[in-house]
Amino acid sequence: MSNASASLLERRRQAVPRGVSNLSGCFVQSASGATITDVDGRAFIDFVGGIGVNNVGHCHPSVVEAVREQAGRLLHSCFHVAMYEPYVALAEKLCALTPGGFAKKALLLNSGAEAVENAVKICRKATGRMGVVVFENAFHGRTLLTMSMTSKVKPYKFGFGPFAPEIYRMPNAYCYRCSLGKTYPSCNLACADRLEQFFIDHAAAETLACLVAEPVMGEGGFIVPPPGYFKRLQEICAKHGIIFVADEIQTGIGRTGTMFAMEQHGVEADITLTAKSLGGGLPISAVVGKAEIMDAPEVGGLGGTYGGNPVSCAAALAVLRVMDEEKLLERSRGLGDRVRGVFEGWAKELPCIGEVRGLGPMLALELVLDRETRAPAGKEAKAVVAKCVEKGLLLLSCGHHGNVLRTLMPLVASEDELTRGLAILKESLVEVFGQGR
Repeated sequence: MSNASASLLERRRQAVPRGVSNLSGCFVQSASGATITDVDGRAFIDFVGGIGVNNVGHCHPSVVEAVREQAGRLLHSCFHVAMYEPYVALAEKLCALTPGGFAKKALLLNSGAEAVENAVKICRKATGRMGVVVFENAFHGRTLLTMSMTSKVKPYKFGFGPFAPEIYRMPNAYCYRCSLGKTYPSCNLACADRLEQFFIDHAAAETLACLVAEPVMGEGGFIVPPPGYFKRLQEICAKHGIIFVADEIQTGIGRTGTMFAMEQHGVEADITLTAKSLGGGLPISAVVGKAEIMDAPEVGGLGGTYGGNPVSCAAALAVLRVMDEEKLLERSRGLGDRVRGVFEGWAKELPCIGEVRGLGPMLALELVLDRETRAPAGKEAKAVVAKCVEKGLLLLSCGHHGNVLRTLMPLVASEDELTRGLAILKESLVEVFGQGR
């Protein structure tokens, strides 16, 4: 470690609370595409993408130029005080892009957690009900309400209670570890039909404002429900007047091969949430939903000082242009096919890989100590991540047992970055678990 890194680490220790976690000890000097360079000049291949933020890559020239141009004209006025065109233009664009053949409106905010919080507010006002249904393994944020909606206790909730009331949690569709002991498709989506029983055992349907679901669970382990699951849930929600909310904060903006992951489930959610890669590195989020639902709150009931900041709006509009001009949805699908093929090949020779899953390039390896018992290999997964970082690959684990490795590489990753990154990952798996078969 250089003197520069050591000095920065000491300054960080003195000034930043220990509760702020860090994947590595590196300090970034610059970044481009799918490569990060630290203050010591060491390059890291990035399979984290700012935790799903950099789908168009680090410092995409079009995004940088849009930010520079907007910053020279207007940094902030607060949309509630003096409006500006980029807010309206982005709202229009998002209404056109999100699934749903119905009139929509969009609210712009700063973060994923803000989007979730405001979606719940809107649903409660629109229905006159207070209850919210979420799922085991879900992650929705770290604020009081979103932390209450998040499933995992440590480190997200431990010692931070009491929590927000009227949050109800049901088992999710985790086929690899089915809570009902069934197998798809012979199960006939019993996990979705459980929602009707949930209304009897936990919360009456008449008290529930919304059901909030991730199309692919992010922090929970990149869990993908089987085909038909969300369709069934949506039908049950519609039957009982419950608003169906798709939390696409991590899955949206091309991460799964389509602009929004619910497109692959054939579902048009009443409300769709997006953030992360929408801003290409700048903080922005959105709640996009049916116009009549979005209009439920009274004037002044929605907003915030920085929500839909003009510079962030300009960045988001540039991101959406790049997605179109560079055909990144097509590239995303090709990237997903390529990486899945590699992972499935590894699974044939490495018994530590219990399951390969995901949508598009939002892929995961669930690591196990034994394929028969499916005992989670949490400590080993952590060791694999540490080895990857040592070798120059940034990678994150997830899942309630910390035994799932996930890929969130920028969609613009070069062939060389992808090949080297995958080679480091396999090498690290072999070093931790052995050669396999």
